[in-house]
Amino acid sequence: MDMPIAPARLAATPERDTPDTPPPIVLSRPIRQSVPLVFASAHSGRNYPADFVATARLDALTLRRSEDGFVDELFAAAPAHGAPLLAATFPRAFCDANREPWELDPGMFEERLPPWVNTASARVGAGLGTIARIVASGEMIYRRKLRFAEAERRVHLCWEPFHTALRDLVEATRRQFGACLLVDCHSMPGNCHAAQPPADVVLGDAHGTACSGAVMRRAEATLTGMGYRVRRNDPYAGGYITRHYGRPHEGVHALQVELCRPLYMDEARMAKLPAFDRVQRDMTALVAALAGLGPRLDDD
Repeated sequence: MDMPIAPARLAATPERDTPDTPPPIVLSRPIRQSVPLVFASAHSGRNYPADFVATARLDALTLRRSEDGFVDELFAAAPAHGAPLLAATFPRAFCDANREPWELDPGMFEERLPPWVNTASARVGAGLGTIARIVASGEMIYRRKLRFAEAERRVHLCWEPFHTALRDLVEATRRQFGACLLVDCHSMPGNCHAAQPPADVVLGDAHGTACSGAVMRRAEATLTGMGYRVRRNDPYAGGYITRHYGRPHEGVHALQVELCRPLYMDEARMAKLPAFDRVQRDMTALVAALAGLGPRLDDD
């Protein structure tokens, strides 16, 4: 599967093996991968570099509100069901792995950006590019403008290792089983229900282009059977990960799962609610149901 090629002019990747710089990803593998599934959590990272916090105009709790809080833990049972789980450790406010590598807001940087940078996407316009201008609640992150070299550093340090690992997992799974289902795990804020009726879970398949109907139907039936209100593709049809990797005609299916945060966490305090354990058990049941599809991921 083709991946974006980083321009040759990029600086060398910074050293990661230092006490102050944890690995950018955590990959939890089963003893033996027995199902054609890969789970990924790009937005649950919560390791905030000290230099980033120092340049921010926001307190630590406000910065954290961009996280998909605890989503990696909700799907932690994936390896026990034979599927790997890849999770970013870096926070979304620092670098967003669910974007193209070079979606950047020119107003955030001291110098003119190179012509190959995507400065015109809707995500950049919203302030939520690869290097975000704002947190999810709308507040500006930075006290001052950044150097482009800082964006290069973060893409090397965070974005590239995440997508190298994800690409390798998807390709290895497809080679082993003949197909792969990538489950892109996210959460959504409780105030996102401008549309009606409200939903507990939004399933995104890029409007039918990123995965088969069989995958969507299995996920939807499982969740509704547990009592969740489920919508398809509204308001989240799938971000970069779902749309980039989801190529059913090539045997790779991608499904985005968005869970409403108030189901399991206090958004204001970034803390788990007592209901967390129940939601975690339900997501484990979803993992098992999708694993039950086996290698036949296409429509019947």
